[in-house]
Amino acid sequence: MKKSSIFGIIVIAIAIAVIISTYSNTSVYGSFNDAKATKAELHVVGQLNKTKELVYDATKDANYFSFYMKDNKGEECKVVYSGTKPQDFERSEQIVLTGQMKDGEFHASKILTKCPSKYKDNKLNVTEVNATKSASL
Repeated sequence: MKKSSIFGIIVIAIAIAVIISTYSNTSVYGSFNDAKATKAELHVVGQLNKTKELVYDATKDANYFSFYMKDNKGEECKVVYSGTKPQDFERSEQIVLTGQMKDGEFHASKILTKCPSKYKDNKLNVTEVNATKSASL
C-alpha cells in the first residue's frame, strides 16, 4: 500500500472517531416522564418545590442531597444528588438537572441553578436631561 492511502485511512478513522465522540456527549432535554422511559442520561428543567423538605446534613453525609422538583410539564419527582448542596439553592428560579432515573428517583450527576438577578428588584431611576445651547456666543 502507498503511504498516501495509509494516511487517507488514518484521517478517515480520526474523523469518524471525532463524530462518534461528539454525538455521544450530546444529551437531550426532557421531562421526568421521558427519564422514566429511557435509560439514557438527559437534562430536566424545572423549579424547586419549596413546600417539601430538602435533605442535606453535611455532618452526617456531605455527599447526599435530595429534594423535590417539578419539571416544566408539571410532573414532580424526588431528586437525589451525590454531592454538596449548591450555594443559595433555595433561592433558585430555575434548575437544570443532568442525570437519569433509578428506582423511581431522578439521580442527578450535575445541577445548574439560575438564581434571581441582583438587579431585578433594584430599578434604576433615570433622569432625562436636555442639553441647551447657550444663547450668548
